[in-house]
Amino acid sequence: MWVIGPLGFTAPLILWALAALPVLWWVLRAVPPAPVRRRFPGVALLLGLRDNEAETDRTPWWLLLLRMAAMAALIVAFAGPVLNPVQREAGTGPLLVLVDGSWADARDWPRRQERVASAIDEAARQGRPVAVALLSDPPAGPLAFQSAAEWRQRLPSITPNAWEPGLLSEIWARGQTGRFETLWLSDGLDRPSREGVLAALEARGPVRVFETGRPVTGLVPATHTDGALTIAARRAGTGSVAEANVLAIGPDPSGIERELSRAPVTFDAPASEAQAGFDLPPEIRNRVARFELEGVRSAGAVALADDGLRRRKVALLSGREDREGLQLLSATHYLRQALAPVADLIDGTLTDVVLASPDVIVLADVARLTVDEEEQVQEWLARGGLLLRFAGPRLAASDLGRTQDDPLLPVRLREGGRTVGGAMSWGEPRRLAPFAAGSPFFGLAVPEEVTVTAQVLAQPDPELGERTIATLADGTPLVTRKPVGDGQVVLIHVTANAEWSSLPLSGLFVQMLERLAVSARTAHPSAADLEGTTWQPVQVLDAFGRLGDGGRLGAVAGPDLAAALPSGAVSAELPPGLYSDGDRRLALNAIGPDRVLEATQWPDRIVVEGIVALHEHSLKGALLAAALVMLMTDILATLWLTGRLRRGVAVVLALVMLAPGAARADDAFAMRATVDVVLAHVLTGSPQVDQVARAGLRGLGDVLYNRTTIEPAEPVGVDLERDELAFFPFIYWPVTADQQMPSPAAYRKLNQYLRTGGMILFDTRDADVAGFGGATPEGRKLQMLAQPLDIPPLEPIPADHVLTRTFYLLQDFPGRHVGRPVWVEAAPPDAEQAEGMPFRNLNDGVTPVVIGGNDWASAWAVDDRGVPMMPVGRGFAGERQREFAWRFGVNLIMHVLTGNYKSDQVHVPALLERLGQ
Repeated sequence: MWVIGPLGFTAPLILWALAALPVLWWVLRAVPPAPVRRRFPGVALLLGLRDNEAETDRTPWWLLLLRMAAMAALIVAFAGPVLNPVQREAGTGPLLVLVDGSWADARDWPRRQERVASAIDEAARQGRPVAVALLSDPPAGPLAFQSAAEWRQRLPSITPNAWEPGLLSEIWARGQTGRFETLWLSDGLDRPSREGVLAALEARGPVRVFETGRPVTGLVPATHTDGALTIAARRAGTGSVAEANVLAIGPDPSGIERELSRAPVTFDAPASEAQAGFDLPPEIRNRVARFELEGVRSAGAVALADDGLRRRKVALLSGREDREGLQLLSATHYLRQALAPVADLIDGTLTDVVLASPDVIVLADVARLTVDEEEQVQEWLARGGLLLRFAGPRLAASDLGRTQDDPLLPVRLREGGRTVGGAMSWGEPRRLAPFAAGSPFFGLAVPEEVTVTAQVLAQPDPELGERTIATLADGTPLVTRKPVGDGQVVLIHVTANAEWSSLPLSGLFVQMLERLAVSARTAHPSAADLEGTTWQPVQVLDAFGRLGDGGRLGAVAGPDLAAALPSGAVSAELPPGLYSDGDRRLALNAIGPDRVLEATQWPDRIVVEGIVALHEHSLKGALLAAALVMLMTDILATLWLTGRLRRGVAVVLALVMLAPGAARADDAFAMRATVDVVLAHVLTGSPQVDQVARAGLRGLGDVLYNRTTIEPAEPVGVDLERDELAFFPFIYWPVTADQQMPSPAAYRKLNQYLRTGGMILFDTRDADVAGFGGATPEGRKLQMLAQPLDIPPLEPIPADHVLTRTFYLLQDFPGRHVGRPVWVEAAPPDAEQAEGMPFRNLNDGVTPVVIGGNDWASAWAVDDRGVPMMPVGRGFAGERQREFAWRFGVNLIMHVLTGNYKSDQVHVPALLERLGQ
């Protein structure tokens, strides 16, 4: 390639033809000007005379210049002009394509895959062996260079990880041998191991770097600030103002995950951090499962919420009134001091607080409960509540749990108690024994100053050992626990104040409450706090910020988890996600509060492409088009000079009309819609709703393809104002509150479509908040949309409608939501049930409209891999609901394509009778 500044030529020798342009100056003087016509009768005498010498006038200079410009454009075009040519030196030897492969790569992973594929293809043309490696998951040994074709097949299986490269990547790079060239696809984040890896690679050969230049942004864990939630967004690099939205995601009351709130964040030009605040009611705040940066698909853009953000609702009840002026002797004083900063405290009677659905009920020296109160507490416990009871004089003096097990006590109690100097006396106050393995308190340090002077004793039953989770130095049970339904009852055998023990005066008391999940820390626990605990990953994040099951991963030690929390030091052995220890939850995020995002600063000797690199643009097509335009202009100018412009224009127009041009968009649309069965959806103007509708019809099409003989093509969106509707047997219309009303012309098309056998499924998608009607904005919009339509009388689907048996036998028609009626064309008044048939002869054709609000598209929707996009219900019941939604969709399409063939079965008895059978 020959390069002149920003312009290059792939075939520069053709440019020598420009030297012939002066010769063309004389060759192109072929067209004389038009003669001037004058009528002179004497000219008739000259007829038949011939002039032996013909002389033409010169072609005008501007026409010659136009012709020469056209020829010059053709010559330069065939020379292969390229704007901003990228000159790549042909490499030799092995090529290593090294990818950071961290969560920061996930946002633009397709673009990185394209760059890797381009490098592999280039190496294949040059016959070079290739190796592809991820720094976040380096190979176990030295590089294995293979043919480019083998790596090209394996490329789709390479995906980024949810953690960043660590020290292992530097050790791996130093262990490589031999010479090779490296193309390093950087994620744009600076880290300590990068310099060591670069030095090791440069020792093996030249290094080139690719970076997309897109800013790397992420979220750090949220914190409590003045009663509100505050979350910080960080970015690598500064210099420009940027705005984004932070979404709070969590389950709604029906268990469906959705956006609960959002808050904007704005990065000032010099700032690398911006904060967003969420002032949410406790009920909404405790539902928040995670925070996300809108539009960013990476694990770093997700901040998971754990117990630190969920302030538990704790009800405190005491068996005696607090004595005025003696707060330190109050049965609940130390509990309030310990729980007020980290929990929402509830006061009132036991009946009132149970109705408030608290997470924990604390009974401080409460002995007897009424029968109604016991039933309410037992029902609350069965739903997963925690009943924490403290002993005291009232409990010790009562006969509660003496002769038989009490459902609200973990163990049976002895009469009286044990005190210093009492009937069952100690010589001196007793200290606590170290917490045993298996106890929720295991690992907590026991201060020597914590002593017990009195307690209630447990009966030595066979279950006492397994229900004891803390003891005194002499083995006497101090804390016992028993499961009740999904909840549990815990009894601390001393008072909640300092009358019987110094435990409430110590920091151990707060730590024990935390381990029992009565409270949660607002800050990350230290290694000492988690000493002796084991945490099992429940859900883990992948690089794209999606949560998956973590049950297959091994448990991790508490100190290791605590050490990773501040910086977000995640790895393959400790991936980001939610970890549990009993009832407690801890979130390990990809970005910890101490992690600072910094952009990479490459040395001047390293060639970095992709940041400010200009893309190649071939100018051949533009020059050929310009030459064609100039030649067409030359033709018109020649016709004008010769006086034959009018005839020439007619010929040119005829050629243009007869020339085969590109197919019109309408023709292509019609061809696509008529060759195969195509399901369509109405374009509402909302990109999110339209995307879900398209994905829903794609998922329904996959089910039809796998289960029936229908093989639908890719669904399309239709514009009611522009597109023809007659091509589609079925149209899905998701109703939004703000979509535009169709024009009168569009309504004429819609009515014609409904009259000629088409079906429209109107979906208000609001069944989770209201029934069909005017109670929601979508319901009111549907009434406005349907008013100009020629819709027959409607009724809820009867049990014997043909839609209940077209393919599957159905009685319910759920989508993402359930429980709302689905409306179809009403049956004729004279519909009768034939003898021997289980259903009536209902409407003889296809119902033109089906109306409901169960959000079927969300239940049908699948992504490009065929995985459902939207959650439906909970667990197995939710997947069963999705299955019935798919079955309803199959019945719907079979009904619209086959009409009333199922209803025709009512005529079978009459036909058999006529045939004499």
